[in-house]
Amino acid sequence: MCVQPVPWPEPDPLIAAAIAAKYPGKRPRPLAVLIRDHLGQWLRDEDFAAAFGIRGRPGWSPSRLALVTVLQRAENLADRQAAEAVRTRIDWQYLLGLPLDDPGFDHTVLAEFRARVSGAGLEQVALDALLARLAAEDLVKAGGKQRTDSTHVVAAVAALTRLQLAGESVRAALEALTAAQPDWVAQRICVPDFARRYGTPMTSWRPPASQSGQDELAIAYARDGYALLEAVCHPSSPGWLRELPAVDVLRRVLLQNYTRTITGDGREVIRRREKEPEGDGLPPGHARIASPYDTDARWAARRDTFWLGYKLHITETCDDPPPCSCRPAGTGAREGEHGQGCAHLVFPNLITTVATTDATVTDNQMTEPVQDALAARDLAPGRHYADSGYLSAALMVSALARWGIALIGPLLTDNSAQARAGTGYARADFTVDYDTKTVTCPQGKTSSSWTLCTQKGQAAAVATFSPGDCGPCPARPQCTTSSRKRRQITILPRDLAQAQAAARAAGKTIPFQADYARRAGVEGTMHQAASHGARRARYRGLPKTRLDHLYMACALNLLRLEAFWTGTPLDRQRTSHLARLELSLAA
Repeated sequence: MCVQPVPWPEPDPLIAAAIAAKYPGKRPRPLAVLIRDHLGQWLRDEDFAAAFGIRGRPGWSPSRLALVTVLQRAENLADRQAAEAVRTRIDWQYLLGLPLDDPGFDHTVLAEFRARVSGAGLEQVALDALLARLAAEDLVKAGGKQRTDSTHVVAAVAALTRLQLAGESVRAALEALTAAQPDWVAQRICVPDFARRYGTPMTSWRPPASQSGQDELAIAYARDGYALLEAVCHPSSPGWLRELPAVDVLRRVLLQNYTRTITGDGREVIRRREKEPEGDGLPPGHARIASPYDTDARWAARRDTFWLGYKLHITETCDDPPPCSCRPAGTGAREGEHGQGCAHLVFPNLITTVATTDATVTDNQMTEPVQDALAARDLAPGRHYADSGYLSAALMVSALARWGIALIGPLLTDNSAQARAGTGYARADFTVDYDTKTVTCPQGKTSSSWTLCTQKGQAAAVATFSPGDCGPCPARPQCTTSSRKRRQITILPRDLAQAQAAARAAGKTIPFQADYARRAGVEGTMHQAASHGARRARYRGLPKTRLDHLYMACALNLLRLEAFWTGTPLDRQRTSHLARLELSLAA
């Protein structure tokens, strides 16, 4: 299939006339019609050319398939429903420039489009094009105010225990091998025996209740898996069987969950890996496969939420709305009273960046990537609001130095044992002299050494007090419980320490709290995203899930623009009957 870039056709005259007849005057038109009328052609086929070949039969326009995908996310439609809407709905045909008798396309075209776009790394094209179009109309711009938050995303696969993972990995490899080369499978394994154990998914039956029974079953799965891998890797087997993804996943699952050794007498010993120090150790969470069908999904925990999947980070604008356009100053109107379509009520907050990561990535690891993505689009904010998970003193200093962004949020407090107790000597109670490289404790003793080090990739220093000063000190129980009878203090570089102290002091002031209240509005965006399926992945794999979230962001932006274009308030203003009576009497 190839792409031959062409501009979007103008709406069919018959469809345009029908739209005009069905929605006369000020009657709000459908979203698809408003998109075409206000934005015109904001996507181009050329932007998707890298995902398609240069030879072959011309396919459907990729830019119009992207539009269909955006509308599909806006209305929460399945592929079949979206393809049917292209055939039957005149508002979609108006947007796409299709004639009334256009037959549309088969629903499988949408799945192929997503696979090609995500495979070519073009997930960002649609959102970037939309933001560029909106920047031209000054609806988004650099130097403003933006806010970021994250939420969990549950993968589109079953959550498996380690026992089920081992068995399901063997079953997935058997299924792939049987589909690819059934004759080879019949020659290499006892089909009835393997069918009895792996004929149905591991989630369709209950494992043994006893721990010993589960351990025996786990070793049996491992033996079958190793035997299958040995058969695949045998010189007489077709070499291409080793390249099947399910075979590689089985190999990795066995490596991560089992140890296999051969004793001196040639006996094979297989053991399950367990956490250190009792066991041989397990791989870190960010590298551990949790499902043979989605190797990108990871287990993670966040407060009281424990899930298998990904994490979604959303950044949106939160600038001050324009002045009231329906009641000019001096008219005596009460504060908070606005008429229908007032610019103060309908000004939209628009999503500027969406980042989907595996579930083990922490929020503070995404602060700089989010800001870099905004700066690449010339949309770097002047003030960036985020919760404490995205903040650190180093990130605040870095954001200001690199992009001129003021990172606004409450820094995490000192979580040392002394600070938590409230009665001990916390780090803030010590006086640091960077010029002489000494630290003075509240009892007036000076540190005996200053050692430079690196902690979590950040330069720091460790100041150590001598046991001769700390041992006889009457305040030692409130200062340290070290068996060496001395206190050690980790010191940040001067600029980071000053930024940390200033941020913690500012966080306690009323003006800061009033300004930071602006961040709370992003919770509404997370709720809107969740209502459009953001917390449950539609597809398997990080690339397709990332593409889905980016097209969802386009859909949410267009829904907000629809309210802006039609003058619909984003938050309904409820007025009681008693308040209405008061207003009528005052008039």
